[in-house]
Amino acid sequence: MRVDTPGLLPDSRPAGVRRRWLPALVLVVWLVLGAVGSGAPGALSHVQRNDGESFLPATAEATEVVRLQEKIMGGKIQLALVVFDRPAGLTEADGTAVAARVAEVSRLAGLTGPPSAPVRADDGRALLVTVPVSGVDGFEAGRTVERMRDVVRADLPAGLTARVTGPAGYTADLGEAFAGIDGRLLVVTALVVALVLVLVYRSPLLPVVVLASAGLALVVSALVIHPLAANGVLTLNGQSQGILFILVFGASTDYALLLIARHREEFATAVSPSRSVAAAVRSSAESITASAGTVVLGLACLLFSELSSNQGLGPVAAIGIAASLLVSLTFLPAALVLLGRAAFWPARPRAKPGPRLWGRVAALVGRRYRPVWVLSVLVLAGLAVLAGTLRSSGVRQPEVFLDRVEAVAGQEVLERHFPAGAGDPVVIITEPGVAAAVATAARVRGVADVRAGAPAGNLVQLDATLTAPAESPEARETLAEIRKAVHAVPGAPVWVGGRTAIQQEITEAAERDRRVIIPAVLLVVFLVLALLLRALVAPLVLIGTVVLSFAATLGVGALVFNEVLGFPGSDPSVPLYAFVFLVALGVDYNIFLVTRVREEARRAGTREGTLRGLTVTGGVITSAGVVLAATFAALAVLPILFLAQIAFLVAFGVLLDTLLVRSLLVPALTVHIGRAIWWPGRLRRGAV
Repeated sequence: MRVDTPGLLPDSRPAGVRRRWLPALVLVVWLVLGAVGSGAPGALSHVQRNDGESFLPATAEATEVVRLQEKIMGGKIQLALVVFDRPAGLTEADGTAVAARVAEVSRLAGLTGPPSAPVRADDGRALLVTVPVSGVDGFEAGRTVERMRDVVRADLPAGLTARVTGPAGYTADLGEAFAGIDGRLLVVTALVVALVLVLVYRSPLLPVVVLASAGLALVVSALVIHPLAANGVLTLNGQSQGILFILVFGASTDYALLLIARHREEFATAVSPSRSVAAAVRSSAESITASAGTVVLGLACLLFSELSSNQGLGPVAAIGIAASLLVSLTFLPAALVLLGRAAFWPARPRAKPGPRLWGRVAALVGRRYRPVWVLSVLVLAGLAVLAGTLRSSGVRQPEVFLDRVEAVAGQEVLERHFPAGAGDPVVIITEPGVAAAVATAARVRGVADVRAGAPAGNLVQLDATLTAPAESPEARETLAEIRKAVHAVPGAPVWVGGRTAIQQEITEAAERDRRVIIPAVLLVVFLVLALLLRALVAPLVLIGTVVLSFAATLGVGALVFNEVLGFPGSDPSVPLYAFVFLVALGVDYNIFLVTRVREEARRAGTREGTLRGLTVTGGVITSAGVVLAATFAALAVLPILFLAQIAFLVAFGVLLDTLLVRSLLVPALTVHIGRAIWWPGRLRRGAV
């Protein structure tokens, strides 16, 4: 594929004026755009949606309950549960202080109504106050809760504590956790990438250029995503924003490493920097574009998901990859042309890249290809056996946080003094005329109490408080019994939702998504590889090795999560996210390798082309893998269980794919299969 990059290809003008002013113009345009849009990434936190509805399947019964609740209450409302407790027992002074604090809370902006009267626990040690918070803007709801926390803790008698939990409390703590995305996460990611790049290039300038490229890609992504999220075209939550930042930094750096490595090869023999960069763009653009296209199309498969959060992640991450590709093929070449030899200072570009290490690896593969691939497969298969032990049926909301945030502490206090499900009842919506019959039917085993709210038109809400904690296995069993009982009431239109129902339906949708999206991603990746390589055998080999690597990664993840870190389980979407990223990104490195192998095979045959391709790409692809693994590992700085697990799985999986699959397994299989790897393409008829 020939890629003509304006201003970078040689022209006939003797002074080379065009080769200088156009790259300078490209650079200035990008820098101006970066300066104007520098605040865009941080502004994304204002259009996040971290409420339960943003994760729900659009057609789920629990989703309909959320909509009907809004109709009953006159808008989006999140309940904040303020729990006051004294382990030794409440005093009369405590009651007076609580009444004063509740009066102050009622004056806060951001509420949709007055707080409830304090409800005393049966053990006499706690009081519970319910406060309705406007949920129209999740960011503002979080700020309202933070002000509420300051108010309820002020001037309390010694020994009396106050904590704010409930849906609004969790929203505030999620917002606080994700607030580190545009600060701590970006700083850690940039430092990690800079360190790796300095070690790779041993130059102070190239890391700056690469980081600038990643930063510009992030700005472009944010400028596109912000209005789409603000207008409800796509859903952005804290998880997808964190993944976006990491993915853009990792992909931009990977594309830069590949382009700069080819530029360094060409530099020693080119007559000018512009000719060297032009040759590098021509030779690497096909593999970079194919790599980006594979990831974009793989991520687009998330649009088949029933979960709104997954549907949002697909386009969000795809926009980030597209922006990384655009910047890498425009800004980066322009910067390299203008910097010339100074880009590599104080080192000098080498005409023959490829460390001796990779020459020795290639020699090993050439001599012992059969034992190499057999042993590699056995190692991966052994690790894959453990994949079945990964617990991915979901976790309770308090277990989402790795830190003990206030909402979690408040939930624990609430469950000690009130029925375990008091903070998150099962919500039943029906008509006033049949409400009594529905309430009677809902009093199944495991239900502590059923209370009816005031009718709103032809609807009324019933709250069924469970004896088991919300989202627990016992609560799910009770939910099933409630649904069975109330749906059997003759002539009663009934919808059953609430936190336990939300978690149940998210889990069911995630299991369905795995059955649908995983085959779709494999099909898309196969088609891209078949078109790129003009072969059928090679794509099957590459996909097979990446899938085996993914299974091995899940096995190691299960061992680490269960036995080493003692995690309570994982979100049901963790395996799907890990699959999409590892398959798409794992195929990336195979694309980088196999396109170079094909190029070399045209001149020297499949065997020698494979060994030569491994030698010359080993260093740069390994560096790219280390960078991507390090950037994903940076997600662990955010104290969210889901992100910590994704960080480990993708980081470990990328390293496994880079160091074992791409370095040993794929080259050894290619040498063993020989020219048949290119069947039915024309290259299969070449030399072995």
